Amino acid sequence: MPSNPVVRLRTDDSDVVTTIRAGIARIQAELDVTPDFPPEVLAAAEKAAGSPRLPDLDRTDLDFVTIDPETAQDLDQAVHVQRGPGGAGEGDVGYVVHYAIADLAAFITPGDPVDVEANERGETLYGADSKVPLHPPAISEDAGSLLPDQVRPALLWTIRVDAAGEGTDIHVERALVRSRAKLSYESAQAMLDDGTASETLVLVKEIGEKRIVRDAARGGVSLPLPDQEIDIADGRWRLEYRSLLPIEEWNAQISLLTGFGAASLMVYARVGLLRTLPDPDPRDVQRLHRTARALGVEWPAEMLYPDFIRALDPHRADHAAVILASARLLRGSGYVAFDGEVPAEPQHSALASEYAHVTAPLRRLADRYAGEVCVALCAEKPVPQWVLAALPGLPSTMQRSSQRARTYERAVVDLVEAGLLVDRVGEVFDAVVVAVDEKRPERGTAMVRSLGVEAPVSDAGPLPLGEDVRVRLDTADVTERKVRFSLVSEQPTRS
Repeated sequence: MPSNPVVRLRTDDSDVVTTIRAGIARIQAELDVTPDFPPEVLAAAEKAAGSPRLPDLDRTDLDFVTIDPETAQDLDQAVHVQRGPGGAGEGDVGYVVHYAIADLAAFITPGDPVDVEANERGETLYGADSKVPLHPPAISEDAGSLLPDQVRPALLWTIRVDAAGEGTDIHVERALVRSRAKLSYESAQAMLDDGTASETLVLVKEIGEKRIVRDAARGGVSLPLPDQEIDIADGRWRLEYRSLLPIEEWNAQISLLTGFGAASLMVYARVGLLRTLPDPDPRDVQRLHRTARALGVEWPAEMLYPDFIRALDPHRADHAAVILASARLLRGSGYVAFDGEVPAEPQHSALASEYAHVTAPLRRLADRYAGEVCVALCAEKPVPQWVLAALPGLPSTMQRSSQRARTYERAVVDLVEAGLLVDRVGEVFDAVVVAVDEKRPERGTAMVRSLGVEAPVSDAGPLPLGEDVRVRLDTADVTERKVRFSLVSEQPTRS
């Protein structure tokens, strides 16, 4: 699951496309990021793509498929599942999951230009059909991508899962693989719905459903963040939510299963890189309560936030808006590296377990290093020195890149929201004040009900936190990406 919403552009209106692209170009210039790579990095990537280091093990016999957005070309993951001994005891017929992850060690040498550039970038940035990639396309969208009908080097994870959906054994090794098909989420879901799905898709569904139940029992919660899609009707921008299809959640459970297993390997060996998240700030939980109320979504007082999130229906626009707002509860997420002693706080609170990022190395730097640790551990070999040398600095590298990604994505959302509202300046809306600046209580944030938008709001005096208000749209500036509301004296239409 993504930790941030993705804004997608869905329009043929050339003026809107031009406006969005110009705005994104300004964002990239402000943040000093670019989709382009220096010539020496491109040259090194082209050379590496033409002569990869290939493993001896050949598992092209396995019928892998990829399941991704239709237009994606940077395919990190391919899956194959079959029924088999789950490892929970004699007679247990569970599953054997084969999960192939793009192997960047086939193309990148520590310290080479591609490696240095990737360590500067940290992760791929997304927003409104724009992308600032982590690696040059020669690797990320071609030679290193698990494209269909191509033999590719991969880290092959083999995970035994019992009949209840619990992982019981995990192993990773280098192997050659070949994907048989590039499935979009829509086509995979259609195959499941009409009964034409392969065994792998059917079993991904079975495991996914069981894993979701187990996650709930464990107290974990993964946010089904909906995509935000920009559409145009009669010259007016509209922001709609594209809810996740069931296959997206089931497929994400395979990735989570792998991350849990990778973390268990590293914790047992006392070396590696974990993804961590502290318990949410109570103030953020209170803010989410106010946001839910603003949108008319009932949250029983006795219900804990993980149970509330799981009860939301991402197919409903009001619920989808609450789910997006709940991403704030992931603030404080980070990485912890260790070698010799397990960290004092190793858990990811939203997942209620230790967890590691290992399944998206084309798009996220940390995954390459964590994968290398696990390959070495499973082969009973020392972790490579270049990995050990990099581990201590990786958490700060990823923290910087994550902050940059959040800033980039927030700027894109601000751009889109300004475009949505540019023709509505002067209108008055029902809202709820969901946050107030502690130092300047006359300023804060309001959730505007009918728009599903959180935006800055101000008044001459202190704002009434948590109360229903009427707000007037004073500013919607696409160039500056600013939206501003102010309180008006008339009463809201509902209490």
